[in-house]
Amino acid sequence: MIKNKLLSQPRAVKQVVALLADAVMGVAAVWAAYSLRLDTLHWPYSLHQWWPYLLAPVLAAPIFWRNGLYHAVFRHSGMAAMRALAVAVSLYCVLFFGVLMLAAWPDVPRSIGLLQPLILMLLIGASRAVARQWLSGLSAVQRHSLPVSHLLIYGAGSAGVQIANAIATSHEFKLFGFVDDSPTLQGLTINRVPVYAPAELPALVGKYGITDLLLALPSVSRSRRNEIINGLQPLPVHVRSLPGLTDLAHGRVALADIKDLEVEDLLGRDAVPPDRALLARSLSGKVVLVTGAAGSIGSELCRQILQEHPARLVLIEHSEFGLYTLQQELQQQCLRLAERSGVHVELVPLLANVRDYTRMLEIFRAYRPHSVFHAAAYKHVPLVEHNPAEGIANNVLGTLSTARSAVETGVSQFVLVSTDKAVRPTNVMGASKRLAEMVLQALSAMPAVAFEEGRPAGNRTCFSMVRFGNVLGSSGSVVPLFRRQIESGGPITLTHADVTRYFMTIPEAAQLVLQAGAMAEGGEVFVLDMGEPIKIIDLARRMVKLSGFTVRDDSRPDGDIAIEVTGLRPGEKLYEELLIGDNPAPTVHPRILKAHEDFAPWAEFRADLEQLERAVAVNDTAALRAILLKRVSGFTPDEQDSDLVSLAGA
Repeated sequence: MIKNKLLSQPRAVKQVVALLADAVMGVAAVWAAYSLRLDTLHWPYSLHQWWPYLLAPVLAAPIFWRNGLYHAVFRHSGMAAMRALAVAVSLYCVLFFGVLMLAAWPDVPRSIGLLQPLILMLLIGASRAVARQWLSGLSAVQRHSLPVSHLLIYGAGSAGVQIANAIATSHEFKLFGFVDDSPTLQGLTINRVPVYAPAELPALVGKYGITDLLLALPSVSRSRRNEIINGLQPLPVHVRSLPGLTDLAHGRVALADIKDLEVEDLLGRDAVPPDRALLARSLSGKVVLVTGAAGSIGSELCRQILQEHPARLVLIEHSEFGLYTLQQELQQQCLRLAERSGVHVELVPLLANVRDYTRMLEIFRAYRPHSVFHAAAYKHVPLVEHNPAEGIANNVLGTLSTARSAVETGVSQFVLVSTDKAVRPTNVMGASKRLAEMVLQALSAMPAVAFEEGRPAGNRTCFSMVRFGNVLGSSGSVVPLFRRQIESGGPITLTHADVTRYFMTIPEAAQLVLQAGAMAEGGEVFVLDMGEPIKIIDLARRMVKLSGFTVRDDSRPDGDIAIEVTGLRPGEKLYEELLIGDNPAPTVHPRILKAHEDFAPWAEFRADLEQLERAVAVNDTAALRAILLKRVSGFTPDEQDSDLVSLAGA
């Protein structure tokens, strides 16, 4: 097919084709201008009359190229391309007419200099319109078989109008109108598209069979956005969104920018704002090291650390692919940072296992970090429950080897990323994270530490821990799982109808970790005031409704998506807590609290860690469980051993 063959050509070939086509139209416009002026079909009868035929393409080509007529994608061109064409032809008209006046060729009417550009503009404009329709069009059969979503756009501002223009060439959506809060816009039309009031939404959904509603509100406040989303939940529409203004490239909006609702919208509360002065004080111009750098929290830590302009960012990661992917992303961020502010940050990607003390010490001695953010951990509750020795080795002994390296090389700040599952845990993962916290608490209380028999090492490192709830959108989070289940038609699976969790976003979690490092004095456990915990079943229902579906239950047996309860998994709790003790103390940040919780002194705790290391080496799950029961307050594990290897060999 000619269209497919043309679209498959390299961009340079398509530009040459367009330029040659415009040149032919330029010659045709000269002929038409002569014919109109002389009132007869023209054929040059003197040498001088040939000059305008040659002059037209020679003048037009550089002017049109310089004004970007060949840089636009024809099948997506719109009013902006037409404006560029008008500017280019106007400039061409001035030069073309000027040359005819100066040359004063005999037998060449001067009016040709005005008629030809006007005809040329009509020809090129028509050709662009035809090309746009032809290249972006579908056959009648294709159009008939393609499902079309009936759409309303909430927001008639710049972003809404731009996405409406993009939708005009799309066969995925049929736009029925804008919805806007502004009374001055309601009742008007924008590009022949009506603007309605929010109160008219239920009637519009029923009248036009609206299936999708797009939030084009990139600059609206989070609280107002949440009000709008809550008001949309009763409507049977799929709510989509455009990203914030800072995420929209060059301020232009395209169909590719349409996304499902952000996890922040599902959270239903305002995000915790960062204290930029606190962050800059501990990160700007410093050497910063992040373990578990390619993980959900670790990678976001790296992104936010770069914004504070460190001198060097050391990335520690066990996954080669994860490290490679993160390095590619951060290199682009570094380039943008250098272009914008002239700041150059050195990235150091290092493959390492935090359990390997020799490797970690080598890295710490080579790069001498000022601040360390320890995010490397196994965090999936069922997996760690079935692989307890590996979970404890990574989460406890990995923390110990990293902290030891920090002490022995004089690191100033060390922040551990912890979890609310460390509070009165019912699973190995939570207990291992609480034990990791206790390692740092014990080290923090020691001005000098003897890791092995011999001379103690001086301890100048300020240790702190950051404990937060479930992170929306991270690997293993329920949000991507629920989205996949909704897309496949359900059911959504829950372990218990009464399960509640504290939730926060990935950026919030990273900000808390960074700010804790700046506020720490030594030994604190920082927690975020996250408001009330959220019932997982309520989150699931919210996601179903905002996807344009209904929940299938006893009250609505004909609903779209069912929610099934599968039973609690090994080690899973109905609810989580953030504090072991009571009366947390406030900090300089209004949403961050701190607590000094009980721990064992290092001299006493060290023997348990040595015993733990021996038990891990031989996968002695009974000994591991005994140590966790001895040291972790409130640990209530399942009575049955869940280690898969032990069960297979039994």
